[in-house]
Parts: sequence; C-alpha cells; structure tokens
Amino acid sequence: MAGPRILAIDQGTTNTKAVLLDSGGTLLAQASAPLTSTYPKAGWAEQSATALWQSVQKVISQIVTQAGSEDVAGIAIANQRETLVVWDAETGKPVAPAILWQCRRTADACAHLHQAGANPAVEAATGLAINPLFPASKLGWVMQQVPEARPLAEAGRLRAGTVDSWLLWQLTGGRSFATDTSNASRTQLFNTGTLTWDKELAALFGAPVAALPAVQPSASSFGITAGTTALPAGIPILAMMGDSHAALYGHGVRQPGAVKATYGTGSSLMALTPERITSKSGLSGTIAWSAAEGVAYAIEGNITVSAQAASFMATLLGLPSARALSDLAQTVESSNGVTFVPALAGLGAPHWKDSATGTLAGMTLAATPAHAARATFEAIALQIADVFHAMEQDIGTPLTALHADGGASANDFLMQLQADVLGCPVIRSEVAEVGALGVAAMAFASLGIDPEAVLSRSADGTRFEPKAGAEWRTALQAGWKAALAPMLSA
Repeated sequence: MAGPRILAIDQGTTNTKAVLLDSGGTLLAQASAPLTSTYPKAGWAEQSATALWQSVQKVISQIVTQAGSEDVAGIAIANQRETLVVWDAETGKPVAPAILWQCRRTADACAHLHQAGANPAVEAATGLAINPLFPASKLGWVMQQVPEARPLAEAGRLRAGTVDSWLLWQLTGGRSFATDTSNASRTQLFNTGTLTWDKELAALFGAPVAALPAVQPSASSFGITAGTTALPAGIPILAMMGDSHAALYGHGVRQPGAVKATYGTGSSLMALTPERITSKSGLSGTIAWSAAEGVAYAIEGNITVSAQAASFMATLLGLPSARALSDLAQTVESSNGVTFVPALAGLGAPHWKDSATGTLAGMTLAATPAHAARATFEAIALQIADVFHAMEQDIGTPLTALHADGGASANDFLMQLQADVLGCPVIRSEVAEVGALGVAAMAFASLGIDPEAVLSRSADGTRFEPKAGAEWRTALQAGWKAALAPMLSA
C-alpha cells in the first residue's frame, strides 16, 4: 500500500536484522547480517562495537537495494540489551570491545557489593538485583581497567551506553546521544521511580554519570540521519526499545495478564504489571516502554543461555546444527533420565548463581547422544518454566498461556515440549521478527497511525496444547530440581 514506511532495525547478539514495513504491517523488504562473539577468558563475552555498526550499515544497504529509500518516514531500533559500548566522543572510536550482556567478568565485584549489603538499596531503586548481567558493574570495570577511560571522562569526551545509544550516535553522525527508558531501566544505574540516572548508584559502581546518554520516552524524536548509511540524511529516528520490550509490544500486549517468552541466545520472559513492583521470586522489575500515555512497568526473568544451549550441544556431539540436534532428539521418546543444565555462563533468573557451570547428569551405560540431545531441548523448556512459575508467585495468580517468539520458537518440537512442561498452551507468533514489528508499530504510532493496525497481521499464531500428563511433568521437574540442587547450594 502507498504511504509512509518504517525501517526497523533489530540488532541482536548473533545477527542484525532489518525490515521495511508499511502502515498495514506488510513486510516490504528484509535483510540480515551475522555477528561474531568472542570469549577471550573464562566467563568473558565480547563483540566488536565497530562490527555492530557495520552490520547495521550492511542491512540498511540491503533494504535500500531491495526497496529504495522513498517514503521511508522514519527508523525504529530494537536492540540486544545490557551490552555496554564505550567510546570517545571526539574520534567516535570505541575504547574497548563491547562487553556483552552474557559477560561475567564482574562477578567478583558484584559478589563483594552483595556482601557489603548494597543489594537492597540497588534493587529498591532499579528493580534489579546486583548482577554482572547489567551494565553498571561493566562500566565500573572499564573505568578501572581501560587506561583511556578515566582521562576521557575527565575531559568530557567519554560516552557510555547500551547498543541503541551507540547506533543512534552513528546514525546521526554524533549529533544525538540518547537512550530510551526501557534500555535505561536495564543498566542498573537508572532509578525507575524518579526516571533519572541515580548519582548514588553511579558512585557505588564507579560509573561517571556525565558519560551516560539523555533518557527519552521509547516513542520520541531521537534525532535525524546524517547520511552515514545508504539512507539519505534527514530521516528521523522515531522509536527505540530493548528487543524483549519490543517483542512484548509486538505481541499486542497492553494490559497485565499475558506473558511472552523470546527464545534467542538467551531468553526473556516479560509480563506487564499494574504498577512498579519489586520481585520476591528472583525476577526483575523493569520498564516495558514509555510513550505519550505514560510509563508501562513490567516484571521480567532473564535466562543467560537458552537456545544457545542447542548450538553448544550440537557442536559437542559433532552435529552440523541445532536443527540436526533437534532431529536427533526426536528419535527417542524420553531423555532416559539424562538431565542437562546449560549453566554455561552461570545461571540467570530465578536462581542467579554466577558460579554455576553446565552439567550433564543422570548418565548411565544406556545413555546415547539422542538422550543428551533431547535433554538439551527439555532444559530450554524447563528454564522457561522456572521463570514462568516465579512470575505466577510474584503476580499472585496462575498464568494461562505463554506467547512465544524468537528464532528457536520456529521449532515445533520445542514449542510442543514447552506446552507439555508448562501444562498450558503456548501461542507462537507467526511473524519471525516480532521485536522489529513491535518497535515499528511504536514508530508508526508517533506518526499518528494506529499501532494495532500495523500489528494486525501478526495477531494470529500457532497454538500448541499440552499433550503430556501430569505424572510425566512431575517426574521431569523432579530430575531437573535434583540436577540444579548441587549448584544452587554451592
């Protein structure tokens, strides 16, 4: 259809994607570029910030080649969260690799803060328990360990932000340095009650407030392009959200009661809450998004290694792909007592055990590679179930369904397994890029176009009803809890 178009960027951990959408939600063009993560030391995880930006340039170029740049009314950005980029404002060059959300290099520093009794105040201000996942301790590490950082901060040249801020800076040629409330709420430096950077938290973590971006609503005017991509100069950036938040918006969730799970490298479960809350069950209080209607709050559980467990196990078994692992898993009726706990970068929600490492338990002479393969997919589903049930405890009412998205949700075997493990329906979005769709819908809303019309094409999904009985579910959960117990008590 004729009319304005939004180019939505979905910058993830394993790849950067882009889609071009019209106001009816029709996909006009799409593109993807892979990314590489490096693990220079045990527990460390990094990416090249320059490569992140180049991947965005690449997908935008592909979109323009496919569909041109005419009628592009704006750009929307959904991004991997909690990854920290630090750069020199004068040269525009990163002063260190981007420290990924998965990175655990600050585990000891976070443990010391816990021991010092700092966690209650931090959690009260941010909704987040002190953890290496969040950028606060990462930025403190940069200030201590990267020689250029402190002099640049003292000179007013240091810039530190999440991936959205870095991309905005590049798109606008250094003219805009901002983030949105959803990304800011994941830094552990932002007070989600006052909606400001918290100077006391910054001092606690050793993070310079002056280096942090301006915080704006998720739907707002973030700046205009400067001709640094295949798009012409002058195109506005209209919306920015963390990818998990964008996915929740893309599912059409506007009121408390629905839960979504994004199956990616890690996983995020998120549900709206009536007001700002603090979890008592190992989850995080967060900001879902903010727009003209105000701030929407949510509760979230983050799993550090989710679908990545399948690619890890595939490599371990000498298989070419996670798809091959899935095919192998389906050759057996059960995991035969084998349990895989993919704590390959510690355990995230709701357990939060940084020292945990991956284990394969229940091995006997009867175990085969197929049993290990099936145990891997069970582990993905069981981790989701742990967070799902923790959400029920915090919310105080049973949850009746799970909305699924993300790359691994395309696997029917995993989705059916998830429904069986939860004992409730799983509804999978038929739009693969639901995060990009969500942030695009928010950008269209800023143009006065009904976001629900944009999302109408994704309203229907595939429904997976539970088929397994309660006895099977109870036995599987018992094996999972037994495998978790030693690492949780260590």
